[in-house]
Parts: sequence; structure tokens; C-alpha cells
Amino acid sequence: MIQRLIYSLLFALVLLVSCNSGTPKNVLPVNTMKVVMFDMLKADEWYARKLAGDTLMLRIKDDIPLYEQVFAIHKLTKKEFFDSYHYYEAHPVAYKELIDSLETYANKQKLKTLKK
Repeated sequence: MIQRLIYSLLFALVLLVSCNSGTPKNVLPVNTMKVVMFDMLKADEWYARKLAGDTLMLRIKDDIPLYEQVFAIHKLTKKEFFDSYHYYEAHPVAYKELIDSLETYANKQKLKTLKK
């Protein structure tokens, strides 16, 4: 009898944890988030190279419009992106999955570029 009660409680606990472990609906999935982050990193890289070559750019903040262009390309708002990013930051396992996925995606994109 006690053994049956313990099994029932364990089953209920597993069921409860599995139902609540999903990401919220307003969080971008890893496969979408990695592509957006990759494009934002490319925009950062472009801006850093342009800034290094043009000393007058030191006074102009052009990186923000670049981010807005990335959001527009992916049909996102700044809030949607940062809500998702903050979710991943607060959940280390999900964040690691995102960063690993981003790294794999970046490597595949680099290989595509090298093959051309």
C-alpha cells in the first residue's frame, strides 16, 4: 500500500515537472533565436570593422539602426527579442543549448562561405 502511494506521488511529481518545463509562448524557439543572434553578431562585426577604418564614426552611433534592421528582417520587435534573450539568460540549460546551437549554425555558415 505504501509502495503504491510512493509510486503515485513520484508519477504525479514527474508529470507536474514535465508540464511546467516548457518555454513560455512569448519566447522565441532556439532555432529562430540562433539565426537572429547570428545576424546581430554579423551586424556588430560589420560595425566594428567600419568603426576601425573610419575614425569619424567614433561620434556616430550606427549600431542601433543595424539591430533594428535585423529585427525588421526577422519580423520581430526589440521587446520580443529581449524578452526571449532574458529568458535564455535566466535558464542556464536553455542558454547553453542556444549558444551551442548558435556556434554550430555559425560554423555551417562559415563552411558555406568557404565552399563558394
